[in-house]
Amino acid sequence: MKILVGSLTILLMLSSFVTAQIEDMVDIFGYFETQIMGTQLDNKVYQLFSNKLRLDLRSDISEQVTFAANVNFITYHGKKEWYILDFLPDKVTGSISDELYPVFKLNFEDEIFLDNAYLKLRFDLFDVTIGKQQISTGTGYVWNPTDVFNIKDLFDPTYEQPGHNAIMIEIPIGYDYTVSGLYSPESDWESSTKMVRMKGRALHFDYTLIAVEREWTFHDYTRLDTESGGFFGIPQKRHLFGISTVGELLGLGVLAEYAYNDMQYSRSFQEWVAGINYTFDFQTYFMIEYYHNTLGKEKSSEYTFNDWMRLFSNEQKTIARDQVYVLIQHPLTELLDGGLTSVICLSDQSVVLVPTLTYSLWENVDVMAYFSFNLGEAGTLYDRNLGNGGMFRARIYF
Repeated sequence: MKILVGSLTILLMLSSFVTAQIEDMVDIFGYFETQIMGTQLDNKVYQLFSNKLRLDLRSDISEQVTFAANVNFITYHGKKEWYILDFLPDKVTGSISDELYPVFKLNFEDEIFLDNAYLKLRFDLFDVTIGKQQISTGTGYVWNPTDVFNIKDLFDPTYEQPGHNAIMIEIPIGYDYTVSGLYSPESDWESSTKMVRMKGRALHFDYTLIAVEREWTFHDYTRLDTESGGFFGIPQKRHLFGISTVGELLGLGVLAEYAYNDMQYSRSFQEWVAGINYTFDFQTYFMIEYYHNTLGKEKSSEYTFNDWMRLFSNEQKTIARDQVYVLIQHPLTELLDGGLTSVICLSDQSVVLVPTLTYSLWENVDVMAYFSFNLGEAGTLYDRNLGNGGMFRARIYF
């Protein structure tokens, strides 16, 4: 018994020593987030609860070497099975057989995953980042035409983006320019993503030139591929050439972003976004963005089942050609901010209204809630028959 107690004491001492050493070498921080999402569909209200723990690790090993990573732990509760066809207009789902209905099921399952893990090396002439890292391009708040890696949540565009496996080289040229090269490996060179980017500054504006080659697949969600078990799709090369800028003009914040996409098989398309923002003396913040995408359709009667499914699957950013995003925020009290977002689809004259509340309880605790109300006609992008919804989120940082 004495031997056992002695061994446990030694193990505890060693554990305390190792923990102390790790804390000296690695910064550990993150947040816990609990979230409730609900939607009204066919006169019923369905709910999905989630709990997320994010652990971030960062170690500045030396002036030349930095390691960073984060792990996410997420649990889901409530309605964890959703059928995508329930949210689509009847006129586009009528041709889908009852046998295919179960195929369009979306499951929310508990998950643990390494979201980012990378090593950054600093040399005299350039920096290299290797590993799973966040890759974000463009200046738009909601839409980013030059970003081929991420598609933002329309109602929560500032939420963190996932990491992508890549090698990034950044070469500063003087004080005003940086040239970057990125390689994101896949199964072979042809299917891997390559990106070249140059950032610069002129007068009161930052600007970026970018060129990307990436493999892209548009699926046909009316045809099952018997070999893969998924939907039929043909990978194709996508070559993007774009430019973006952000700065200040006459006291207004100004942004613009443009991209031309040359597609190997499907129709090539272009997209652009332009916006302004301003904070008034009475602390009200106003922002507006206009988004145009020639891949989208000019009226709701042209929307197809594949259009809707590619939108839900994040294969394309929109199914409508022209949209406007308007955001107004104002501090209601010292700790409480109120806001109203309106997304107007000019192509089909539909609108969604999203009132928001953000409350800072304490220095490291935030609460956020929004409600969404679709006001469009049947078959439009923001069809009122698709139901209304909302989200409540509480987050504590540590």
